[in-house]
Amino acid sequence: MKDPMDLSIANLSARYRSGDLTPGALVKSLAERPAEADDRNIFIHRLSLEALEGYAGALEGKDPSSLPLYGLPFVVKDNIDVAGVPTTAACPDFAYTPERHAFVVQCLVDAGAIPVAKANLDQFATGLVGTRSPFGACGNAFDREYVSGGSSSGSAVSVAMGLATFSLGTDTAGSGRVPAAFNNLVGHKPTRGLLSASGAVPACRSLDTISVFALTAQDAARVMSVATAFDPADPFSRKAEPAGFAIDVGFRFGVPTAANLEFFGNADYPKLFAETVETLKSLGGEPVEVDIQPMLAAAKLLYEGPWVAERYAAIRSFFDAHEASLHPVTRKIVGASREWRAADAYDALYELMRLKRISDAAWADVAFIVTPTAGSHYRIAELEADPIRLNANLGYYTNFMNLLDYSATAVPAGFTPKGMPFGVTLFAPAHRDSALLDLASRLQPLRSKTLGATGLPLPAAPTPSGFLPESGLVKVAVCGAHMSGLPLNPQLTSRGGKLLQTVKSAPCYRFYALPGGPPKRPGMVRVAEGGAAIEMEIWALPAREFGSFVAGIPAPLGIGTVQLEGGGSVQGFVCEAVAADGAEDITALGSWRAFVKR
Repeated sequence: MKDPMDLSIANLSARYRSGDLTPGALVKSLAERPAEADDRNIFIHRLSLEALEGYAGALEGKDPSSLPLYGLPFVVKDNIDVAGVPTTAACPDFAYTPERHAFVVQCLVDAGAIPVAKANLDQFATGLVGTRSPFGACGNAFDREYVSGGSSSGSAVSVAMGLATFSLGTDTAGSGRVPAAFNNLVGHKPTRGLLSASGAVPACRSLDTISVFALTAQDAARVMSVATAFDPADPFSRKAEPAGFAIDVGFRFGVPTAANLEFFGNADYPKLFAETVETLKSLGGEPVEVDIQPMLAAAKLLYEGPWVAERYAAIRSFFDAHEASLHPVTRKIVGASREWRAADAYDALYELMRLKRISDAAWADVAFIVTPTAGSHYRIAELEADPIRLNANLGYYTNFMNLLDYSATAVPAGFTPKGMPFGVTLFAPAHRDSALLDLASRLQPLRSKTLGATGLPLPAAPTPSGFLPESGLVKVAVCGAHMSGLPLNPQLTSRGGKLLQTVKSAPCYRFYALPGGPPKRPGMVRVAEGGAAIEMEIWALPAREFGSFVAGIPAPLGIGTVQLEGGGSVQGFVCEAVAADGAEDITALGSWRAFVKR
């Protein structure tokens, strides 16, 4: 690859702020680099320089810091609408030209991003291989003889080759994750419905989600923060819920049992997967074996059950009138689905809900589960000789996640001796998107040192925050029987509470052992003088549980603002001053633990 350009968000944003680069200069440079894409069949339509300059011109005079995606070039899978550009879904006879952007594309453009091309895909997003397209098989960014992964093939390869900062794909069965693994990228499959599907050609409308490919997990998180918006026009759109706790030191993570793991004869992937498990342990994790067989059973419902008929429903009128226009493999898969009956769909739905109940039990023990993203990687020639079976192999670890309503992030995790990428997927319940991307940002630099296929160095891992933005967590300071190991601590842990740190209050409190009990309770009373610093624990509690926790606090105790040693404050237990009458003053002890140990 000639002179790869660092298109990461951090680099481009810094250059824009310094004045070293303008959006106009960037799009001109990108427009002059067609050959690298053409020989791999990456794009179906490239926007003209005039169109690109129109988007870039709209940013003139604006402060680069005022827009979160200022001047960032992105590619759109060609089953997602870009205004004035044909949408083909890789089927020329299906093509139409939309007048407006898809909802998510509009969000990105409003944030300053610039669409540069529409990407090749497996026709009608049916496949995990990137070869089922009349526009040609999309070649892998590292070796064009290997499959790029699909269906979002061009979306992934364009980012891996340094032709865009990020891209949009879609993901029903793994289309936003398998191409990421095969091209050394982060591929985030959001919680189903978190990104609006308005303006996207459906595959399985009840399961589809638009997905994000990026060079780094941090970049994917930035794009997600812009693209996540409730769309009342999309009946499957969902409002984002709090992300909950970050996955930091002391986490437990699931690893499939040996019986669950399948590498389809690949000799390199087992070692790379085992090494990644060890890397997660080095980040503070404890592996726990999880039987994912119920999840694998759910996966079979997608292509071996009536959900495949949803693909027919999505394009029924076109398919019935233009069946010969479809790729032979796509035609075979979609056409066969017409045999399913409505009763079969209900039977499959009941079975899915049974399997989900069993599968969801794993989340009581682990924060997330890690699997290979794909069990093996095939050459295009191998795939074309056995297209359906090998495609099914690629979906072994991915097909169940939208059915079971999980969020998932595919992360680069090393290279085979032949220099081909390997990736893993971290997945968790719905709405854990931010937590997964936060962990992925720490895992990626430990397993892969370069950006996509550019050879450019990956930035260092960020410092873990321990507390996610928009997490839906409330901090509360406790100073008595609610502390770790003491009698009332279960009132926090049973509500999903987590200990964040042990601190001391500012030296402005008198500390009392209140009459009554058991259990005995303390009271912290703020005073103008004569106070001391009191030992406390700060816990994080899901906001939805905070009300019931506070409702159980008896007078004269309550929740108020507690000043901390060294400055700052936190919500925590305080006590009415009147309660000091008749209470034992234990200020000199400075700690409830010291009092109970007397």
